[in-house]
Amino acid sequence: MPTQIPADELKSRLDAGHPTHLVDVRDPWERAIAALKDQQHIPLGELPERMGEIRVPNGALVVIYCHHGVRSLAAAEFLNQQGLSGIVSLAGGIDAWSQRVDPKIPVY
Repeated sequence: MPTQIPADELKSRLDAGHPTHLVDVRDPWERAIAALKDQQHIPLGELPERMGEIRVPNGALVVIYCHHGVRSLAAAEFLNQQGLSGIVSLAGGIDAWSQRVDPKIPVY
């Protein structure tokens, strides 16, 4: 099973400037409600066809996120099975981020 990163650990990583590439696998309507800055959007259903679009800077950690962390776990597992490394899922998804890191991001 892919590794997960807690929201507060991701925040610390981003604040420290560590190379991190965010990929949002939620549906467009969800992204319209709430999204993290500087992320790439590839809905989970499109991931198999679009995984080649994930261009990760050298040494960057790829953090996949969704609403509650279930779809992002599936996405991270899929990408790991395809031979990509350095892929983790945001534990609890954007919901955890909203509740633990940035309450300005709407909870839905």
